[in-house]
Amino acid sequence: MRAKKKDIFFQNLENMADTVVQAADYFSQHVTDLKDVPGFADQMKKYESQCDTYTHTIITELNKTFITPIERDDIMDLATTLDDVIDGLEATASRFYMYNLGQPDEYMIQFAEILRQSSYEIQKAIHLLSQKKLLAIREYTIRLNDLENQGDELLRICVKELFANVTDPIELIKRKEIYERLETTTDNCEDVANKLESIIMRNS
Repeated sequence: MRAKKKDIFFQNLENMADTVVQAADYFSQHVTDLKDVPGFADQMKKYESQCDTYTHTIITELNKTFITPIERDDIMDLATTLDDVIDGLEATASRFYMYNLGQPDEYMIQFAEILRQSSYEIQKAIHLLSQKKLLAIREYTIRLNDLENQGDELLRICVKELFANVTDPIELIKRKEIYERLETTTDNCEDVANKLESIIMRNS
């Protein structure tokens, strides 16, 4: 007996979540010791382009599919929020390159780890959505909220530290923007969790 073909929407959302994991893994591994910044930014751009392809497939399919496995808006919102996560990682990587930033500091490395952990929670949740195991998703959305809180706290600490210790205004502006962009990306991960929560409420 042939395995049932996976729904195209769930398949592409899973592909997006898998790409988010690959990108966050790559980001956190390389940010600890940035030897090749152009190569780093370039690889992150490839992940982002890959995710755009999946988003485009979802939009194309939504335009020609009458019956969808969950609400059309939910599919679109989920694709958009997943895309925002990878966009945030890619935008940070491109700034390391554009700003000619030296080695990332401990706070950037900690943000990268929060985002790496968040990406795995997202991946598990999206794969459960494909299997229609809605209530099991809660465990991961709670964890994503917790990781986002860690991101908030880390931003408070590193900005305070930045203003206390960095006197060069240009360096201060560069680092502050990167911290804020990383923290916004943890918010984007929480947006995925919130979207999943509303799907659970509507469908269970």
